[in-house]
Amino acid sequence: MEIKPFDDTYFMKQALIQAKKAYDKDEVPVGAIIVCDNQIIARAYNYTEALNDVTAHAEMQAFTAAADYLGGKYLNECTLYVTLEPCIMCGGAAYWTQLKKVVYGAKDEKRGFSTLAQNIFHPKTEIEGGLLQGECAKLLSDFFKSKR
Repeated sequence: MEIKPFDDTYFMKQALIQAKKAYDKDEVPVGAIIVCDNQIIARAYNYTEALNDVTAHAEMQAFTAAADYLGGKYLNECTLYVTLEPCIMCGGAAYWTQLKKVVYGAKDEKRGFSTLAQNIFHPKTEIEGGLLQGECAKLLSDFFKSKR
């Protein structure tokens, strides 16, 4: 019997920790981690306000950190865990990284990749949505309620 102490739920909870850091810094609370061989190699959250950069999404920050860690631009043995469905920009970047798998939490009904394209990821990339969707969506909802 194989015991797996680290599973998709564990890793999504780690992405949620990153999202909470973004929330605390008054950034839209989206967190992302990248895992390779059951090890977290990148942790990131939205940083668009602090950097004054519309491209500083959690996924983009994570791609850069993971590529730096691995010493190469391809992440074809890695899984991205992100608390919100990636937008078209992040999905397009994910295509070029050739990710093995993308797991996201909350669906983004307005800006998520699935609202505009059926699948913009690399053909070999597996996609799984809705993991810890309630927790991920609540954090976002709480953040935007505090802005109104």
